[in-house]
Amino acid sequence: MNVLRGFPVIRSAALTLPTSLGNISDHSRLRLFSGSSNVPLSQEVAHYLGIDLGPMVRKRFADGELYIQIQESIRGCDVYLIQPTCYPVNNNLMELLIMIDACRRASARQITAVIPYYGYARADRKTAGRESITAKLVANLITEAGATRMVAMDLHSGQIQGYFDIPFDHVYSSPVLLDYLAHKNLPDLVVVSPDVGGVARARAFAKKLNDAPLAIIDKRRQAHNVAEVMNLIGDVKGKTAVLVDDMIDTAGTITEGARLLRREGARQVYACATHAVFSPPAVERLSSGVFEEVIVTNTIPVAEELRFDQLRILSVANLLGETIWRVHEDSSVSSMFR
Repeated sequence: MNVLRGFPVIRSAALTLPTSLGNISDHSRLRLFSGSSNVPLSQEVAHYLGIDLGPMVRKRFADGELYIQIQESIRGCDVYLIQPTCYPVNNNLMELLIMIDACRRASARQITAVIPYYGYARADRKTAGRESITAKLVANLITEAGATRMVAMDLHSGQIQGYFDIPFDHVYSSPVLLDYLAHKNLPDLVVVSPDVGGVARARAFAKKLNDAPLAIIDKRRQAHNVAEVMNLIGDVKGKTAVLVDDMIDTAGTITEGARLLRREGARQVYACATHAVFSPPAVERLSSGVFEEVIVTNTIPVAEELRFDQLRILSVANLLGETIWRVHEDSSVSSMFR
């Protein structure tokens, strides 16, 4: 177990991936830089790769404008910028764009934006008139800033990859989450999708848990961040239910789902999600006693005040590090998940 800024991050055995990195310091073209949104994760990735994070000056003017300067030569280098666009979303997104622009103007050969959590992803299509598709807007901003490649983890919807006209590697946290669950040897497991839109994700998750049975929660959303659970499709009576989602924001959907599962006779309820957004009142809901454990990853840093007894944080640093290495070596990324 590794401790970063006062909270534990669990290293899973699944993170020991097969590729031998050798002496990466011989590959002088590889440069790794970190934005300010999740420095501990960036440091773990750098440790996995056996290199140091690149030096960079980051400061703000009195009116809040951000200034960034790369402090080493990156001319002709392959640069990887790690920056999840989590809260504060606008600040972190703007910082990423300025980092990309700085690297482009410093004559980097390739610039890969490594975004463990892709913000503005929930508005990914038009569902009503006169509304923005922010997932596409952000894709345009990143590309126009000068990024030549994208790496992201567990997008809200896979179609977002199509919004980019540059190569895109979509990485999944499932090897880490599945390894953790497998080591717990949970009895009578059933995987539950908290809504109809997450069925494909839950089905893939269940298949890798020895073809565990699948259940689906049918709900009606009245407004953003407000969910009403209506019905359960499937049998959870006397079983251990694992709710699977890509993110937990205010935790309304997943908590109401857990309460429904308890009413339907589930013996234990676990929550699994990649991104711990944890907007208020998520912590109060998640720590209310309906979950045995809430399992997330460190794509987003979890502040000390947002921690609670049932929370388990798994590190995805080695998955990201392996992805960066394989991209740099022009080898397959998709084979990591077969």
